[in-house]
Amino acid sequence: MGDHFQMLQKGYLGAKSGIWMGYGNAASVVGNVPGTLSALVIGVPLMVWDSPWAPMVFLIALHLASFLLFDSVIKQIFNPTIRLVFLLLYWLNPWFLYESMLYNPSYLFVFSALHFWSAYHMRENKSFGYTFIHVLSIAMAMQLHYSWIILALISFYLFLRGVIKVNWFAILSALIVTVASLIPYFHDYLSHPEIRQNPGNKDGARYIGWGLVHVYPILKAILYWFRYASFFFSNKEILGTTFDWISTSEQIQKAAVFSYRTIVDIIGVITVWIALKANGYSWKSIKPIAFSRSVAPSPLQWLLLYSVGAFIAIVISAGLSPIVFSHWHLIIAFGFALFPILVFVDHYRKNNPQRFLIYFLATFIYFGCINLIAANDGEKFSCKVDYQIQTLEYIQTQLRY
Repeated sequence: MGDHFQMLQKGYLGAKSGIWMGYGNAASVVGNVPGTLSALVIGVPLMVWDSPWAPMVFLIALHLASFLLFDSVIKQIFNPTIRLVFLLLYWLNPWFLYESMLYNPSYLFVFSALHFWSAYHMRENKSFGYTFIHVLSIAMAMQLHYSWIILALISFYLFLRGVIKVNWFAILSALIVTVASLIPYFHDYLSHPEIRQNPGNKDGARYIGWGLVHVYPILKAILYWFRYASFFFSNKEILGTTFDWISTSEQIQKAAVFSYRTIVDIIGVITVWIALKANGYSWKSIKPIAFSRSVAPSPLQWLLLYSVGAFIAIVISAGLSPIVFSHWHLIIAFGFALFPILVFVDHYRKNNPQRFLIYFLATFIYFGCINLIAANDGEKFSCKVDYQIQTLEYIQTQLRY
């Protein structure tokens, strides 16, 4: 069953019948994610407003919260112009807007932003509140998707590097709260063997460390780091487009599809190269202190150290993973991949202010075109389908509510 159907099922079961499952969606190999959060993010909004739009409005609110959390730190490091660049590259980015479906990866943005925001405030003081929130951001992401390990590894790197200060009592308190929230899961884990491992992996062909043995999963994960910072968007956003709305002629439709994909691919490749260049520029500036505890970083250096930690975390998680990652498996790191771009754009803007304005406007227009097409003529989104009617039909026919 698709992730969005699993979440709708759990959410409506909780909201309508008062039965809150202690486990989340089934993962590709290692079984269901632990915890009730994937049911709560659907069910609680439905209890407030009994409409298919309630969970969607809540998801949009969480996305807005993620942007505001990132922006509250970005504005302390960069000038207003780069804040505007971040607004464009984050909030209007097709990578981000595509994740507007009711499935678990779409909810990860707010927890990655919360992790980053709390870590930034842990730079100088052993705050109970920020440490508590920091650990809970990892724990809540864990109840949605197994990519939570990326946040945990970032924290571990920042701690080893000495650029965050932790309150151990807060960590203990957060762990107690987390364990308490997982009591229903522990009960279900013991009583429902089917949630322990995906049935498709009965022969044990996939295992922890599979990615390290096969190497390719690591290379693909590294590529996603650069793709998130580029305009080389997911195939699911691009390949589903048919252009059957521009003409009834099949030849014209095919020509439009070919032209569209060609333009998108060319721009995608060019911007991946720019992302590589931006990461190289940022790495060159941060390399001397990336693994040395002897130097206290400036706020800008701290931002780049965080992105270094995110990159390392992606590589390690890909090596540990029993599957080859797709774009949604690493989307939790999307916001972090933009940090080197912001530094590079700031440098470019100072030397080429007029060209910067042209590129900014061109990006705005390009994002608008891609978003408009993908939202109305894509694999997952279409103007021909009414979301509310489709959801209600599924609820009435499959869930009997």
